Amino acid sequence: MKRLAPCRDCRRPILWTITEAGKRLAVDLDPDPAGNTAVRCDGTGAWRSRRPTTELPLTGWERLHKPHVATCPQQTEQLALPVGVTSLAAHRRKKETPR
Repeated sequence: MKRLAPCRDCRRPILWTITEAGKRLAVDLDPDPAGNTAVRCDGTGAWRSRRPTTELPLTGWERLHKPHVATCPQQTEQLALPVGVTSLAAHRRKKETPR
């Protein structure tokens, strides 16, 4: 049984999983070889997710998915900063001058 729900922002179907830390993580419904989250269904029917590592790579019963927050068009758009708020992105990109 898939635990499907539409995303509140973009209305695309998402799959809710439980991470190794016990947190809920929404992933895109369809597997994606470019994903970074291993998803599997355990014996109780719960969908589990984790980050594959070199020590524990993807197993045969897991599929790679992308976290939905990385692909949701509503989440990836940068909101305009309110008047009087300065973005530090340009400042962070500057290289420090050697002393």
